[in-house]
Amino acid sequence: NCLDQHVSKSPNRVALIWERDEPGTEVYVTYRELLDLTCRLANTLKKYGIEKGDKVAIYMSVSPLSVAAMLACARIGAIHTVVFAGFSAESLAGRIKDSGCKAVITYNQGVRGGRTIELKKTVDEAVKSCPSIRHVFVAQRTDSQVQLGDCDIPLEEEMAKADSVCTPESMDSEDVLFMLYTSGSTGKPKGIVHTQAGYLLYAALTHKYVFDYQQGDVFGCVADIGWITGHSYVVYGPLCNGATSVLFESTPVYPDPGRYWEVVQRLKINQFYGAPTAIRLLLNYGEEWVKKYDRSSLKTLGSVGEPINNEAWQWFYQVVGEGRCTLLDTWWQTETGGICIAPRPAEENAEIVPAMAMRPFFGILPVLMDENGKVIEGNDVSGALCIAQPWPGMARTIYGDHQRFVDAYFKAYPGYYFTGDGAYRSKKGYYQITGRMDDVINISGHRLGTAEIEDAMADHPEVPETAVIGYPHKIKGEGAFAFIVLKEQTAHTDRIKEELKAIVASKIAKYAVPDHILVVKRLPKTRSGKIMRRLLRKVVTEQSSSMGDTTTLDDPSVVKEIQDAYQKYKEKSSS
Repeated sequence: NCLDQHVSKSPNRVALIWERDEPGTEVYVTYRELLDLTCRLANTLKKYGIEKGDKVAIYMSVSPLSVAAMLACARIGAIHTVVFAGFSAESLAGRIKDSGCKAVITYNQGVRGGRTIELKKTVDEAVKSCPSIRHVFVAQRTDSQVQLGDCDIPLEEEMAKADSVCTPESMDSEDVLFMLYTSGSTGKPKGIVHTQAGYLLYAALTHKYVFDYQQGDVFGCVADIGWITGHSYVVYGPLCNGATSVLFESTPVYPDPGRYWEVVQRLKINQFYGAPTAIRLLLNYGEEWVKKYDRSSLKTLGSVGEPINNEAWQWFYQVVGEGRCTLLDTWWQTETGGICIAPRPAEENAEIVPAMAMRPFFGILPVLMDENGKVIEGNDVSGALCIAQPWPGMARTIYGDHQRFVDAYFKAYPGYYFTGDGAYRSKKGYYQITGRMDDVINISGHRLGTAEIEDAMADHPEVPETAVIGYPHKIKGEGAFAFIVLKEQTAHTDRIKEELKAIVASKIAKYAVPDHILVVKRLPKTRSGKIMRRLLRKVVTEQSSSMGDTTTLDDPSVVKEIQDAYQKYKEKSSS
């Protein structure tokens, strides 16, 4: 669906434009070339014993080869699990072990923002603790030679010897296509499972109708393939529709804050799909970086990953889109497979309300629920956002833990899929997402359970207790704020804070490191020992006048204690 059908009709149509890290070094890949790459890679996997149903981890930066790796797995019926190439060795190992991967496909190094990232070293570190791994396929992104071990295979060398024809495996519509790990409200990431037919249909339809994709358009989604957005709107949706999809390897500020718009001009991008966190970052640099470049090719702008705030929406619409492009705030999740609520499709010139996802896609039936599990009728109301009937793109299970899947999504409101988000339905019946309802935060569009950060920090011998909450952050949307209790009052708090930051970076990833760490004598707990995180949130957002009911606390005086510590910390930080 993503390759052969287009190769038979228009083999020389451009499938991928690889926007490499250095501006002006883009590479065009046609559908015929991508099919050739995919078949050779698929035959190489087969040669080394990868077969239908086997799991393969992909730890690569965005490139035609990483797309071919995904498609090669799909072609032979193997299940890919892409791990974002910024994750630590420990995160990678955890995902490999949970899914039982037989092989890893990686690069010698990655290149991003002018820096070199040691991908192979991270993989070597990870697979030490992964007995299921038989082979590591290593491709070359840079000229740097890496030492190949016993189970390492030089990928391009093998592909050069492989046959360029590989008959696709016949698959059932409900066979697994891929797994993708995402954070939950407990510490352990969960492997979300998507299947063949429903997922592809939903990704393709949403790509076509939400963005009004027309044949010949250049579709520019700047997400990484390590996230669901990269799966659905860089790879599967666009390629199934025979589109030309941009692969963006760099960062929004390399070599300068004009990079996105320079790329729009050079590649003549028609649809631009990115994250609010990048828009908030860029608006701080001013309009001249945008206006320097010709953006007349743009027709549609899209926002993904977190709710977009009004200021960022207006800047994106007025400055980037010159007030003439349709701007779509899209709401969806790793679990939904594709966009569920967005302003388009709709009738021609239908109104778009700034910073609102608005309209459910075909077949999506949103409902709002109250605390008692009852459906809230009427408009101008808020509640827990649920979906009332199944849709093709929905996840089918959590790998190896179907009970967790049922508990997380279908138990809170029986008969409905619970999204974990709260939403507001406006007077006109449009939907606006108001944010997570559980202990999950959204850092730069990446979902992260606070429990995951707490579990990582709990490994420090001098830190018996931690509580992590999200707080509003000007650029990232949310940041992590950690409260820690030390074993004994020590003069070494600064050293411990640095050690904690290093632990979180090595156990999860750099973006998970808390912006703030505050030492307190004790945490606010109920008599049953549950930490009351909502009180910590109120301290940090300075809503101490509205603490709500603190009578369930074991010792209510703890609140004042923490407020004082926070005020001191704030004064010290600002000085």
